[in-house]
Amino acid sequence: MDGFLVLVLSSIAVIIISQLLKVLLNLIWRPYAITKWYRQQGIQGPKYQFMKGSIEEIRNLKSGARNVPMDINSHDFTPRILPHYLKWISLYGRTFLFWFGSKPRICITDMELVKQVLSNKSGFYPKADAHPGMLALLGKGLVMINGPDWARHRRVVNPAFTIDKLKMMTRKMTGCAKSMIEGWENQIAQEKSKQIEIELNKQFLELTADVISHTAFGSSYMKGKEVFLAQKELQALAFASFLNVQIPGFQYLPTPNNRKGWCLDKKIRTTLMQIIHERMKSRKDEGYGKDLLGLMLETCMVGGKENDNNRMTMDEIIDECKTFFFGGHETTSHLLTWTMFLLSTNEDWQEKLKEEVLRECGMAVPNADMLSKLKLVNMVLLEALRIYGPVNIIFRKASQDMELGTIKLLKGTSIAIPFAILHRDKEIWGPDADKCNPLRFENGLSKAAKHPNALLSFSIGPRGCIGQNFAMLEAKAVIAMLLQRFSFSISPNYVHEPIDIITLQPKSGLQVIMRPIQA
Repeated sequence: MDGFLVLVLSSIAVIIISQLLKVLLNLIWRPYAITKWYRQQGIQGPKYQFMKGSIEEIRNLKSGARNVPMDINSHDFTPRILPHYLKWISLYGRTFLFWFGSKPRICITDMELVKQVLSNKSGFYPKADAHPGMLALLGKGLVMINGPDWARHRRVVNPAFTIDKLKMMTRKMTGCAKSMIEGWENQIAQEKSKQIEIELNKQFLELTADVISHTAFGSSYMKGKEVFLAQKELQALAFASFLNVQIPGFQYLPTPNNRKGWCLDKKIRTTLMQIIHERMKSRKDEGYGKDLLGLMLETCMVGGKENDNNRMTMDEIIDECKTFFFGGHETTSHLLTWTMFLLSTNEDWQEKLKEEVLRECGMAVPNADMLSKLKLVNMVLLEALRIYGPVNIIFRKASQDMELGTIKLLKGTSIAIPFAILHRDKEIWGPDADKCNPLRFENGLSKAAKHPNALLSFSIGPRGCIGQNFAMLEAKAVIAMLLQRFSFSISPNYVHEPIDIITLQPKSGLQVIMRPIQA
């Protein structure tokens, strides 16, 4: 018996030692070998720190940069948001190696290399491993998944975003915007000055949440409000943990933040299931509808399709609902916010757009055909996406050892693509890259810069944003309706402090003075 116990304890000791050696291998020898591999290719970067990688330096640089004030006429927020990238580019060149914990990342800023990565259709550059906070926020939906699962989900949801479907959604978009505008007009009517200050960022978040609720889920903002509020809290939790060292399995420990995250996730799933069950009950005999939720339910609930390549499980539907509830309103709301910021600080462009809107739409509620004629509005939206795009950086990873241009990538290396820096590259966009100049898009998207794929706000290639036409149509409709009814200027209370809480947004909101045109 004693011999058996000794044997068991010895086996356990061997397992523990082997696991410790494996950890030490990953945390010490592997980073050394990877650093040497890339240095031999001339790729330098900040020194690897045990377990932390470059995280401590990133945290310190970002912490100091947050206190740097910005002039209201300055559009280059990269020193505030991406100070570590700017420092490392100045020290090591435009391609460099850095570390997120023990995981290597290569930053690339050559547009041809960026195009190769994002346009690849063979799966060589899948999405990088998601942060646990992002998985909790978005679930395993289109934004997060790779390979056959991504292709299957894309086939299911793609019909919900065809041009014909989008045209049909325009009435719901303008209906939601009209309700918001009428509320403002009622407030203005009570003011002696016939003008009011409105914090637009919050208003646009509620508006775009209402629009995605109606158009994609047949719900309303009030029904989906619990989802949006819970996702907002999850967003803050995820952002707060982004620069923490990721310890395997830590997300399963009952820490205060983890418990709060689990509670919020449960609330989101419960609310989404209520919306789903309501649709299943109301549409059981006549199909589940042709919006996003209906298309997903058809694949899940229609019998006899167990082997259907498009089939989705209920858990997958819930995860896609998470993705589209968040992505369907968060990015569009900030596009509207930053567009209104640009127009509020540039009276000439505001007047040009107002003339175009009144010429093409008059005072009628815009429809899809009218919106398609608003060329100047489209140019300003594209310039807002270039300067204040909702996403500043994305990551891919090498699925195997391979060559990218002259770089010999090791399997598992993450590839960082800093959109915000590329959108300010004067070699690509010209000497006025830091200025707001919508006329650069006068001859179309592909001729706005020296590279035809230079605008990356919705990404490019097969993983480009499926909802970009939806977002642009909604933004055009809202901006057009605001220009029909109001003139506006930036409030003295506005402080220009862009921050990135996953998406780029004004730290203290966007305060704008709204005046009805009639006044």
